[in-house]
Amino acid sequence: MACFVVPVAEAIVTSVATSILESKENKSEKITPENVRFSRKLKWLSKLLWGGSFLLAFEHVWHGEIKPFFPFLTAAESSESFTAMLNEVSTIGVGMALTVTTAWIGMLIISVITEKQQEKISEVK
Repeated sequence: MACFVVPVAEAIVTSVATSILESKENKSEKITPENVRFSRKLKWLSKLLWGGSFLLAFEHVWHGEIKPFFPFLTAAESSESFTAMLNEVSTIGVGMALTVTTAWIGMLIISVITEKQQEKISEVK
């Protein structure tokens, strides 16, 4: 129904945070590699969330759950279905957003491990 709303909200927040972080990096005289890397990694999360949200929204349009006129979501037409929609958003939507964020954290861990291995290799040479 509207489970994609939570990942979209998180995608908006991460996109804004990435933009702010990148602008601070560009304004500062001294750009540290840690900041550059983190803004790039935060952009990974943003892209994961936007991509997944787009696919979810497309699936909802495909099944007729989203329409091009007000109230846009078919679940918002009656109070019973609206309650079910809020339940889906709070359970499925939050779960999907947490799953994507957890996968991104896993990506960060792998990235840090790889970077440390690369540093050790460059120190040996």
